[in-house]
Amino acid sequence: MAQTVTLKGNPVALSGPALSVGDRAPEAVVVTKDLQEKAIGGAKGVVQVIITVPSLDTPVCETETKKFNEMLAGLKGVDVTVVSMDLPFAEKRFCESFNIGNVTVASDFRYRDMEKYGVLISEGALKGILARAVFVVDKEGKIAYIQLVPEITQEPNYDEVIQKVKSLLS
Repeated sequence: MAQTVTLKGNPVALSGPALSVGDRAPEAVVVTKDLQEKAIGGAKGVVQVIITVPSLDTPVCETETKKFNEMLAGLKGVDVTVVSMDLPFAEKRFCESFNIGNVTVASDFRYRDMEKYGVLISEGALKGILARAVFVVDKEGKIAYIQLVPEITQEPNYDEVIQKVKSLLS
């Protein structure tokens, strides 16, 4: 059954499966700001942090991407990807404007694979873009942590994410 989040207090349905900790992370293909395809999910031999946001052109998404870029800098054995529906050209401009270089910023515009993660908004004004969520995937490709942010306009709990990533690295 599809999950829901809220947008300014109003319920919004999501499309795709409700994943759980322990599930195998679905393999998805996104497009980087340099128009290269990148496979995320599945077993990659590194800890993956997959962050979905509605649009980098909003204040909360901008703040979130900048914070994760800073907080996860220097962690070895971690691959971080921020995924939105923004086109790669806009993502490239965003990364250059804010000096984003420690995380990969990518788009799901081509394949809409992030529906496999249950985060595609299926109704309302934001239909067709991604809800705010964070998935931490272990080296073997299993989901170790999920944070589906209940209110789209709010930031995630960064400390929980960082704590989980560090626990998987030790």
